[in-house]
Amino acid sequence: MDTILVVNAGSSSVKFQVFAVVDRRTLRCLIKGQVDGIGTRPRLRAAGADKSPLIDRAYDAAQIGNGAAAMQVAGTWLRDVAQLEPIAIGHRVVHGGPNYQGPALIDDTVLSNLDRCIPLAPLHQPNNLAPIRAIRARSPEIPQVACFDTAFHRTHSRLADHYAIPERLHAEGVRRYGFHGLSYEYVAARLAQIAPNIAQGRVIIAHLGSGASMCALAAGRSVESTMGFTALDGLPMGTRPGQLDPGVVLYLLEQKKMSAAAVSSFLYQQCGLKGLSGISNDVRELQASKDPSAAFALDFFAYRIALHAGLLAAALGGLDAFVFTAGIGENSPAVRMRVALLLSWLGADIDPAANAVNAQVISRPTTAVPLYVVPTDEELMIARHTLSILDKTTSDSRTPAMSNQGAA
Repeated sequence: MDTILVVNAGSSSVKFQVFAVVDRRTLRCLIKGQVDGIGTRPRLRAAGADKSPLIDRAYDAAQIGNGAAAMQVAGTWLRDVAQLEPIAIGHRVVHGGPNYQGPALIDDTVLSNLDRCIPLAPLHQPNNLAPIRAIRARSPEIPQVACFDTAFHRTHSRLADHYAIPERLHAEGVRRYGFHGLSYEYVAARLAQIAPNIAQGRVIIAHLGSGASMCALAAGRSVESTMGFTALDGLPMGTRPGQLDPGVVLYLLEQKKMSAAAVSSFLYQQCGLKGLSGISNDVRELQASKDPSAAFALDFFAYRIALHAGLLAAALGGLDAFVFTAGIGENSPAVRMRVALLLSWLGADIDPAANAVNAQVISRPTTAVPLYVVPTDEELMIARHTLSILDKTTSDSRTPAMSNQGAA
């Protein structure tokens, strides 16, 4: 049985899924797992498609001190115990820079280009690339495919793509990229199945998780996003501030005498819901807290989502539907209620009963702007892209041979 391994590597965890290639158009999830607590309390856990546990094993911190070590442990288990040898491996890579408008088969040139994007995504990119290098060193014969969070947004117009800065900087790559593209691409495809007429219209998708952003789609294509040059922009997130006056950064550098490294750490790890509440970056903890600062953080989160919804609706020239997705968007009725009430001026009318049970449609039948909850699946999207690249590579390699035979 042919399988594809999907790797989604972060700073403290490496998530993975194994998909069976049923045919060249159909993929079926076999195994879903992760190595978390990297460097502190590492643990390998995996379950089958029916959620039955396959492994739950703890390790010493020294055994799994980084993402490469985590991938090696997971890979050894997949090969020796699960007896799986994937035909290809797909990776989530946050930043593709200006060069990549779709997935890419990884070689030395691609890897070098992605290294140059590290300053644009310092929290994510090094962790995304570490397992790629580890696998190349151990099993160089296995094709690996990079799937980019930025690629879906390369359909933006020049107006949406630019900052008001000298053109020479834009030419160097200082531009608005947008992120969470793999999630938006999957949700857009699902919406086309759920509500095809709506999907051909003007839609805002809110990817609300520890990292959060929103995307405006016209006929399924990204036309604007709340994130820009880096994953710091736009909505407030778990530990990131979102939209911020650049003067604040200058203040931290000049008046607070913070180093560039300290400012980077501050912006990526100490702001957002965590900074506002002083309690936690976890929405579940904030919802359970009676501290007024927790409620303020959640109100601020919803307020900024509503403000950016107005911006995106302006980019679209109106709005036909609003979609919630990702961890918070899919699982927090309280956050959805906060947001929906602030969107009533656009015509949204939430159904509290449907919202409470995470229904697919959470608006009333008479609403002018339907509200949807559509679970995302970035890993399946990566697997699809990986299979597509693999098929293309195989087809390209066969073409000369077939032409020669025809000429003979």
